[in-house]
Amino acid sequence: MTILRFFLLFIVVGFLAFPAPSAAQGEATPRFLLEGLGQPGDQGLRQPMLPQTGSLSLDAVYADTGDAIESGLIWRVFEERPGSDQPALVARSDEAQSEIPLPPGNYIVHASYGYASQTQRVTMLWSDVSARLPLSAGALSVRGVVSDAPIPASEIRYAVFVPIDNDQEGRLVASNVRGDEIVRLPEGTYHIVSTFGDGNSIMRTDIEVEAGQITEATLNHRAATVTLKLVGYAGGEAYAGTAFSVLTPGGDVVREAIGAFPSVTLAEGEYVVIARHDGAVYTREFAVVSGLDREIEVLTGQ
Repeated sequence: MTILRFFLLFIVVGFLAFPAPSAAQGEATPRFLLEGLGQPGDQGLRQPMLPQTGSLSLDAVYADTGDAIESGLIWRVFEERPGSDQPALVARSDEAQSEIPLPPGNYIVHASYGYASQTQRVTMLWSDVSARLPLSAGALSVRGVVSDAPIPASEIRYAVFVPIDNDQEGRLVASNVRGDEIVRLPEGTYHIVSTFGDGNSIMRTDIEVEAGQITEATLNHRAATVTLKLVGYAGGEAYAGTAFSVLTPGGDVVREAIGAFPSVTLAEGEYVVIARHDGAVYTREFAVVSGLDREIEVLTGQ
């Protein structure tokens, strides 16, 4: 019995004499470290507790219908910075639905849809934010015809005006637009001026652009294209380097051109052509009939 007590006493003393491994390494008191608050030397614990940026999700809809705008949008994001009167452009995207990463701050979101636009202020913290902008906008498409025959889009140009009071051309919105281009506009009333070719064939109309729709305008030009030639006899070879001037009966110059056989598109009506070659001047009167393209020969014998 005495031997057994001695043996147990020996075991207890040995256990107390040798501390646990953590205590032997000086870690008797446990430590708790938070992300981003590590102690010097804790290289693996220096990641920020919160994300550096949030994601700004952008999309736009037609105000009247609520339908999503799928194309033609340009997004710009400006940051409002303390001490600066002008917001700074920090992001741009032409995707209809855009995802833009942004750090915390105050921002102005600008959506442009052709000549229509909308803005909205957003505040970014450390979370994702969504912004949906409603746009009261539609689109305009203009085409031209002559005697029901379509005019090639490359030969049509048009301008868009906003009427002001009694002035139909009060404010120019878009100019030199090709016939195959679509112009995106705020809904409202507009005045359209269409030009066929490079002469005096001009047609005008008023049009109402509705939100969420493509409004099509067809303008009927009463015009034709004539080819000018200076020849020695009817059906003869044209003289190269001839300078032509096309005038109205009142003497206003409509078009000038140089060459053997330049083409000119003219509105229906009466005209005078003057041809100059080698110091000599020749003239002829002629008429333009809508839809009737033809050659106009000026004879040197006249």
